[in-house]
Amino acid sequence: MILKEIAKILEASIIANPENSEIDIHSACSADMMSAVLYYHTPNSLLITSLTQPHVIRTAEIAGIKSIVFVLDKKPDKETIDLAQKKKIPLLSTSFCMYTASGRLFKEGLPGCLDK
Repeated sequence: MILKEIAKILEASIIANPENSEIDIHSACSADMMSAVLYYHTPNSLLITSLTQPHVIRTAEIAGIKSIVFVLDKKPDKETIDLAQKKKIPLLSTSFCMYTASGRLFKEGLPGCLDK
């Protein structure tokens, strides 16, 4: 699924790296425990989280996650956005909670990281 399609499904705004909105996302994972993300991730995936600290960007880079969606209208601080810009990881923000965001994407055909 193309990232800009994900943004539309989640009614999300792209808050960093909008030039990368054409990337192909193969799956999604929803987590706030970054250790779980490192354990259960798959490459070319999307991370759905409520955490907005810079360590989320670093975790995404290590795990090969291509984009991050922040739920509940959360917005990262400048340090996190700057790091995402440097790493070329698009950041999105949606008003949906993690459960609803995950469900909307699953309903539209995006599998979970372990469902592939």
